Amino acid sequence: MLGWLPIAYWVHTPHPFLIRFSENLGIRYYGLAYLLGFVAAYWLLARYYRAGRSPVKTEAIMDLMMYMVIGVMAGGRLGHFLFYHPEGLFNPPWAFLQVWKGGMASHGGFIGVILAAWWFTRSRKLPFLAVTDAIVTTVPAGLGFGRIANFLNGELWGKTTDVPWAMIFEQTGGGALPRHPSQLYEAALEGLLLFAFVQWRFWRTSAAKAQPGRISGEFLIAYAVARIVCEVFREPDAALILGLSRGMFYSLFLAVGGLAVVAISSRLASKDKA
Repeated sequence: MLGWLPIAYWVHTPHPFLIRFSENLGIRYYGLAYLLGFVAAYWLLARYYRAGRSPVKTEAIMDLMMYMVIGVMAGGRLGHFLFYHPEGLFNPPWAFLQVWKGGMASHGGFIGVILAAWWFTRSRKLPFLAVTDAIVTTVPAGLGFGRIANFLNGELWGKTTDVPWAMIFEQTGGGALPRHPSQLYEAALEGLLLFAFVQWRFWRTSAAKAQPGRISGEFLIAYAVARIVCEVFREPDAALILGLSRGMFYSLFLAVGGLAVVAISSRLASKDKA
């Protein structure tokens, strides 16, 4: 509720390009965010193997990265249309390939990564849950970079508010009223805080070795909670479902899936001890 307006709010100016060659051609921050996320994942996975905490050998990491890239891009892009804008999937017929226009869904990306990890571990005869534990500890880095890119693009802004740090996203469709910079909230919770949590669980506890899969389940639950909290401040970008934003609604399924994975990992660990 906007009970008052201060003298001035910061008016956000979109900055989609790091380097721009023409109107639609250049090095975009969004693409750079994905690149940085994958580079961070590669570095972390290599470090895990050297420390004896991952079954994925150094020479196989690049192959795993290719699986993850395909999973993230295909799952995220398809999820954007199926979960948020199904009417736009074939309008125009090549809409799926127009990645430079944006449109990626993190929930779809998660599904894509899970399928990619399953295929990779199956082909290499590696323990699926142990590999997913390593993978999920790298994911928040990419999420954080992606949310910062969302902010630079001026997209996915928040609800109207009168908090002192509110911003005006008029140039990207947010109107003249101040709004929550919800992209930064998501970068902090889904990126920085979640990264700190999974890294602590991976390095400072015995969860990864004692109960393979537990960190994967905890990641899904923690992400769902962080996303739901952020959705409180974010302007819904599609019609509500049962009174919930799409981000909230789909995150409930992630939380349930995370609980199921934790339960499965606990059961498998108990069997191994028996």
